[in-house]
Amino acid sequence: MNYWLIKSEPFKYSWEQFTKDKKTFWDGVRNYAARNNLKAMKKGDLAFFYHSNEGLEVVGIAKVVKEHYQDPTTDETAWVAVDFAPYKTLKKAVSLAQIKKDSLLENMQLVRLARLSVSGVSEDEFFRICDLGETTL
Repeated sequence: MNYWLIKSEPFKYSWEQFTKDKKTFWDGVRNYAARNNLKAMKKGDLAFFYHSNEGLEVVGIAKVVKEHYQDPTTDETAWVAVDFAPYKTLKKAVSLAQIKKDSLLENMQLVRLARLSVSGVSEDEFFRICDLGETTL
């Protein structure tokens, strides 16, 4: 299993809305590195749901339920979408400030490549954030 982090601005699409919808497709990614991460996702992989711009925190865990396919928002074949379902809400949100202060997380792509909207997360990073979020799988 691989682990990921997906970002969404809460005023555009929040964790709360995602849990109400029960499923969504992740579209509109127009960065090649982020697109490559979407293409690498496999059904069953887990991804942190991160509120960007406002909140700046990991709030939940999503599960990949459908692997990449043509992004329905464009005719350009370079871009893909992935379907996610909510998996678990973190008991305690984990802020970017907490992540930056934690020596186990200082090399996360979220910290090093801050503008990347879809990033990889190592297994150690994933479980450390789960610990900080007081959440077990």
